[in-house]
This record gives sequence, C-alpha cells and structure tokens, in this order.
Amino acid sequence: MKKISGIVMMFSLMGLLSVMAQEVKPKQTEIVDLGKGIKLEMALIPAGKFMMGSPETEKNRADDEFQHEVTITKPFYIGKYEVTQEQWKAVMGINPSEIKGAKLPLTNVSWVMCQDFIKKLNDKTNGGYRLPTEAEWEYACRGETTTVYFFGNEITPKDANFGGSNLGKAVPVASKKANAYGLHDMHGNIWEWCEDWYGAYPEGKATDPKGVEVGDKRVVRGGSFYDSESDARSSNRYAVGPSTRNGYIGLRLVRTK
Repeated sequence: MKKISGIVMMFSLMGLLSVMAQEVKPKQTEIVDLGKGIKLEMALIPAGKFMMGSPETEKNRADDEFQHEVTITKPFYIGKYEVTQEQWKAVMGINPSEIKGAKLPLTNVSWVMCQDFIKKLNDKTNGGYRLPTEAEWEYACRGETTTVYFFGNEITPKDANFGGSNLGKAVPVASKKANAYGLHDMHGNIWEWCEDWYGAYPEGKATDPKGVEVGDKRVVRGGSFYDSESDARSSNRYAVGPSTRNGYIGLRLVRTK
C-alpha cells in the first residue's frame, strides 16, 4: 500500500508541476550596467493584440477611454521598474527628486527633462531607449488581462500604493507584486510619462498607434500614491503639460527589440 501510495503521489506531483509549467510564462530579461553596480532591468513584451481603453460598463470610466482593438506588431523591452533615483543620477549626475532614496522612483522631472535623460542614456549605452507610447504602456500594464487592474476589478493597499493606501509618499520600486510580464508598480506609486501627445483615440482598429500628431499636453499613466483608485486603472489617461514637474510623476523606459 505504501508503494502504491508513493506512486500515486509521484504522478500527482508530476501533474501539478505540469500545470504550473503551463501557467508560468517564460520571461526574457535584459540587464544593462549603468556603472557602480547600478542595473537597468528590462522585460521583453511579445507582439500581439489587445482591447485598449475601457468598456462602457467599467466603474469610473472616462469619456476619453473609447475601447478599440490595437495591434502591437513588434516585441519591445520595458522597464521592470520605474526609473529609480540612483539610475537617473548614474546617467545625469544629479537627483532632482525632493524626497531622496536610491531605490525610490525618480520624480520631479518633466517630459522635456526625460528626453534629455534618454539622449544621454543612449549615448552611454547601445541606445534605442525612449518613453513608451500610450498603447505600449497599457498593453504592458494589462499583461493579457481585461480586468480593471491586472490583478482584478478591485484594488487594495496590498495591490498598489495609491491614495487609498494612506501612505502619502512613493515607496521603493518592486514593493508590490508584479504582473504576468514581470512589471512592478504599473498601478499607483507614481504617474509615468508616455511619449504621446494627449488626444482622442482613433474610432477604428489601430496598429502601433503613436497618438495625435500635435498637441499641448503629454500623456501620463498609472496613477500615483496621491491619487484615487480610478486614476490607477489600466485604461485611465491623464494629460499634463510637457514642462510640468512635481513629486507625483516619473518615468519608465522602453526599448524596441
């Protein structure tokens, strides 16, 4: 009986491991050394299709979240974490954040300042870094989910650092659980600059959209430690002047594969 029980247990374990292997998606990571042991970690996001925006039934939905099919034709790398203060300083030599902390997300930077950072980062490395398009950001954030947040339709302080967490400040990157693509803090902590000008979505399907051609404000995504659960939704959009600097906005990098 013991031998039979052992065999049954072995096959049960093998079955469990097989299921786990199917559920866990392989992730490819790129690690770049910025010097002095400071690393930049990027996760590879596969090409694919998704529904960008929100359904009309979604709670707290805004009028500018028209839901439409988007195709991302090329895989791309995106930062596993928001750019940290030590990473910015390794490239720029200064840290403009008001509240200091090596592993805290970099804040108090405008969209314009981010472009200068990216230029210097590209000069320092093999290049190709940029801000994500708004479509890339949402695609990566969702991680193949269709819910309000990548972890479901409700948000709690366990899931993200948002206004309801009542911390009143940013926390070190990777303090919260990652999504299926291995990305941390896509909801809350700090807003993240996108490349796009803010504008209306196209009314039909779109392929590798880059937003409207001209505008006066840039898109930020993700919400922050100061903002509501609505602002942290995967589909939420916010428009900010490109020269704006405050303690709630930072960035996450992208590099085309």
